[in-house]
Formats: sequence, structure tokens, C-alpha cells
Amino acid sequence: MKKFLQEFKDFALRGNVMDLAIGVIIGAAFQSIIKSLVDDIISPLIGLIANMDLSALSFQILDVPIRYGAFLTAVINFIIMAFAIFLLVKGMNVLASLGKRNKEAEPEAPTTRECPYCFSEITIKATRCPHCTSELPVWDSEIPESK
Repeated sequence: MKKFLQEFKDFALRGNVMDLAIGVIIGAAFQSIIKSLVDDIISPLIGLIANMDLSALSFQILDVPIRYGAFLTAVINFIIMAFAIFLLVKGMNVLASLGKRNKEAEPEAPTTRECPYCFSEITIKATRCPHCTSELPVWDSEIPESK
């Protein structure tokens, strides 16, 4: 039983699970903000055009109310939430790509050079050419030789 509880503790306190829990909590709070935006601002503005509260729209079938206004409000909530999440993910991707672009922009240091005697490509650290066995001048990395 101790091993089982230890495994559960390791699972529950793992980074991914905690990140997911935080994401769910923030998502629920964000949903309440979007719901308030739709219920308190957008629906009344739409209601101005229709001269009624959008969520109050309904009709009855055999004494059963079909509240299509509440459904439309939920659809508007979903669209706004999906758009906001899309913008958030898009922004995060842009920020992530900025770091990658900076790394890609840095030129890599050369790893090979050309032997000035036999013109073979050799490693930059070589002090003697493996092809013609000539002793090579010291490579100055600040002033690369032209190929």
C-alpha cells in the first residue's frame, strides 16, 4: 500500500499534472469572464436590435419550452472562447519562434579549412595536412582563409 501511495504522490506532483491543473483552473476563470462578457455586454447589445434579451428567446412544443436564445448565447460563448484561445496559442507560438530565429541567425564557427598546399578540405584543428603531410600555419579563427 505504501508503494501505491508513493506512486500516486509521484504522479500527482509531476510537472505535467500540476501544469494541467493550473491550466484547468485558469481556463475555468477565463470561461467565467467570457460568459460575463457575452451575458452582460454582447447579449444586451444584440437585444437592443431585437428589442429583447437574447437568452430569453424560446418557443414551446407541447408545453415544453425550447430555449434557443440560451443556446445561441452558449454558441457565442464558445466562439469567443475559441477565438481567445486561438490568439493566445498564436501569440505563444510567435514568442517561441523568436527564440529559435535568434539561434538560427548566429553563424556557426567553421569546422574545416582548406590546406594551402594541396587544397584538400581538412579539420580546422589540424597542424599537419593528412593528405600531403605539409605542416600547416596556425589557424586564426578571427581571419578565415578564403576558399
